[in-house]
Amino acid sequence: MKIREIFRGLKLNIKFTVVIIIAIMIPIAIFAGVLFYNIEQNAVETNKANMEYRREQSISNIDNCINSINMATQFFLSDEEMKEVLVRAKMGEELTNEELVDFKSTDIKNLERLVSNNPLLYSVRIFAAGDNVQEMMQILYKNKRSLNLGWRSDSNRDGWHFGVTDMAFSALLTNTEDSLACLVTPMSDYRAGEIGIVEASVKMSTLFPSLYENNDSEWNVFIADDGRIYSAGDLSDEKMNVIRESFERYKLAEESVNYHKGHSEKLVTTVLYKKELGGSLVFVKDITEEIEHIYGMRSVFIVMMIILLIAISFFINRIVQAMLRQFYSILKSMREVGHGNLSVRVENPGNDEMGELGTQLNTMLDRIENLMKENIGREVMVKDSEIRALQNQINAHFIYNVLESIKMMAEIDEEYEISDSITSLGKLLRYSMRWVSGNVSVADELEYIKNYIALINLRYDFVVNLSVNVPENLMEQQIPKMSLQPIVENAILHGIEPLGVDSTIYIKATTDGKDAIVEITDSGQGMNPEELERLNLLVKGELTEVKEKSNGIGLHNVQKRIKMTFGEEYGMTISAAKDCYTKVSIRIPYKKSEG
Repeated sequence: MKIREIFRGLKLNIKFTVVIIIAIMIPIAIFAGVLFYNIEQNAVETNKANMEYRREQSISNIDNCINSINMATQFFLSDEEMKEVLVRAKMGEELTNEELVDFKSTDIKNLERLVSNNPLLYSVRIFAAGDNVQEMMQILYKNKRSLNLGWRSDSNRDGWHFGVTDMAFSALLTNTEDSLACLVTPMSDYRAGEIGIVEASVKMSTLFPSLYENNDSEWNVFIADDGRIYSAGDLSDEKMNVIRESFERYKLAEESVNYHKGHSEKLVTTVLYKKELGGSLVFVKDITEEIEHIYGMRSVFIVMMIILLIAISFFINRIVQAMLRQFYSILKSMREVGHGNLSVRVENPGNDEMGELGTQLNTMLDRIENLMKENIGREVMVKDSEIRALQNQINAHFIYNVLESIKMMAEIDEEYEISDSITSLGKLLRYSMRWVSGNVSVADELEYIKNYIALINLRYDFVVNLSVNVPENLMEQQIPKMSLQPIVENAILHGIEPLGVDSTIYIKATTDGKDAIVEITDSGQGMNPEELERLNLLVKGELTEVKEKSNGIGLHNVQKRIKMTFGEEYGMTISAAKDCYTKVSIRIPYKKSEG
């Protein structure tokens, strides 16, 4: 309350000075907060993006190495000549000199070429199950050569091993300083059991090049599922603790790269788990120094802004009058807006703070007008949608009601044939437009066909009779909707109509074991063997070139629907005799009706 009274007692220019200083301080504080927050976030995101890039590189590199190892291993395991040599060696059989020379000059050379052509591989070797084998350098060795290898003493011999050295030979022959990752796979044969071991290896620096990059602020390790940690050099206990904590914190994280902001450290971490290797590659980068540098810049900025505000506050009073002139102009405009005049704008607002206020007012008014126009447009669209919805109210029920009215008019005029036709048409439309998610019963299909035949007889001078012989137990048999009508329609159009005489369509249903058979036979013109063969090809979909009036398209669609519904073993078959008949038989699984 005292502060308010003191402020009221100040002169107007002092009030404006205080207000302007506060108005300047607030946006500067917000700007500084947002600016340095964004700088910090940009630094974090940059490091995360760099980490993500390195992660993707590592994934690609590891996948390439794994694929090379797996492909080479499978190639060695599938080498039948090598298997035969190892089997014979295990069984105590010795190869002749000619066989050894031929084996080395062909199979061994091919395997050596495979390994040498892949720069990612360090070696791929086979250690026989025993020592009764002729060693062939770089590829085939006796069992005793593997006894000095690190993975041989491991309880889990098969699978991946990391950080091992090549101790199969003396240091004169191999570089024992190279740290290797190798995949050990047993080679077996049905005659002799395990006949050897395939060891495919790459350098750790090839598989995990990031482990060997020297960077004081970034530490990279590979942590196996058994808890062993592999790194290029010795890491301090403090760094190892940070790595373990980061691994436990983010090994199940959904994001690929994570940022941890602690009290004393700021870390960017990614944990890349590779199931094929049985372990995780962990990248930890310490960006504490970089973030602390940003915090220092923020403190310097705040001090400089405070000094600057104090300095400019002495000059504000001298320009208050000019600012008041603009202020009253803006106040006048705001009063007009308050009376509902949104077309008013502040003219020549200037470039100072008051001018910025006038500019912001103009921008706000422009946005308000745009929003009002958009709202009016949305309301118009809503009204148009409502009108269109009202126009679409005419639906199937309207059609049924109109047909009922026409039927009543026909009955009043004693036009019973027209009335019956309209009844059949109504039932036809109701069945066609009725939504059915599954199959329908044979009885429903037959009722639809009866109405269809009734309408067909209005069209032609001749009469199409319908003979139905379907037992009660098959009336409820389920079939795809509209699967019988296309067959009846084809029978009329292509079998009966060309004759132009009274004919009959016979529909018969029987059971055959676990199947139901529906036969549709017409007494039309039939087909010769060539026409029948062509129709069968059309139904099977093996003949795509059809004439405009071909009768195979509808039957082909029915065939596809039956097979999609019941399986490939079901469907239709067609038989015919020229100038006699055409019969279509449909075989579907028989399902007894409940009750």
